[in-house]
Formats: sequence, structure tokens, C-alpha cells
Amino acid sequence: MSLFAIEKKIFDWNELANQCQKWQHQGEKIVFTNGCFDIIHYGHLHYLAEAKSLGSRLVVGMNSSDSISKLKGKHRPIQDDKTRKFMMASLQFVDAITIFEEDTPLALIKIIRPDILVKGGDWTPDQIVGADIVLGYGGEVRSLPFIEGYSTTAIETKIKNG
Repeated sequence: MSLFAIEKKIFDWNELANQCQKWQHQGEKIVFTNGCFDIIHYGHLHYLAEAKSLGSRLVVGMNSSDSISKLKGKHRPIQDDKTRKFMMASLQFVDAITIFEEDTPLALIKIIRPDILVKGGDWTPDQIVGADIVLGYGGEVRSLPFIEGYSTTAIETKIKNG
């Protein structure tokens, strides 16, 4: 994949909303998920590949660095926004990536109107932010199985403790 092809997957919100509308107009199903994706590990990769298999296009909303710090503490994120966006856009099963500054992706979900909203198995469908919105217009909400033993926090601890 070329540098240009990778950078083409990184969108601002307005560009992403327009792109999602185009894809949906062409009959493609948009799958949306979100997260920090600070240190990419097997659990992330498995989850993202499975999310992509549910539809035609996988769109990822990524927490901004400020948002992650609020959620995880001052020591996070480990990677900056530019690095995390580029890593995510480099994955073949990710079609689009954007950053959100808010604590949750609710406003982004309202703008892009995904067909399928997905989170990992540590979230039940009723806990997934935006589920009511997506279900309200006839979309689907899924909680995918959580892969035990893989987490950014565990990797961070291993690095610190040796």
C-alpha cells in the first residue's frame, strides 16, 4: 500500500460524512467502531478484522490524545495522534479513520450514520454509546467477542516491570 493510499483513508468529520453517504448510496454497509488504539495488539487486529467482515466498509473513530488522557490518565496515550492514525490507516481492513475530541463518539455517530455499530465484548449492546441512535434508524448494534489476555494496559505494565 502506498503512502498516498494510507493518507487517503484519514478523514476529517465532514469528509467522512460525505464519503459514508457515497458508500451507502452505492449499497455498501458501513461498520463503525471506536477506541484509543494506542498500542495495536492481536486483540485489536482480531476485533477489527471481525468488524470489517460484518459489512462493506470499516470506519474507525479514534479518541484524541486529550480524550485518552481523560479516560486513561496522564501517562496515556503512549503514541501521538499522527502515529495512531497512520498505524490504523495502514491496516488493509480499515477503510476510513478519523479522530474525535469528545469523551464519546456520539456526535460522530450521528453525522456518519453507520449501518452497523460495533464494540468489543467487554461492552454489552445496551452500554454502547450511540446504540439508541443506530437502532432508531434501523441499524444494527453488535458486541464482538473479547480476546482474553490482550490489552494495552497489560503491555504497558510488562514494559514498565520488565
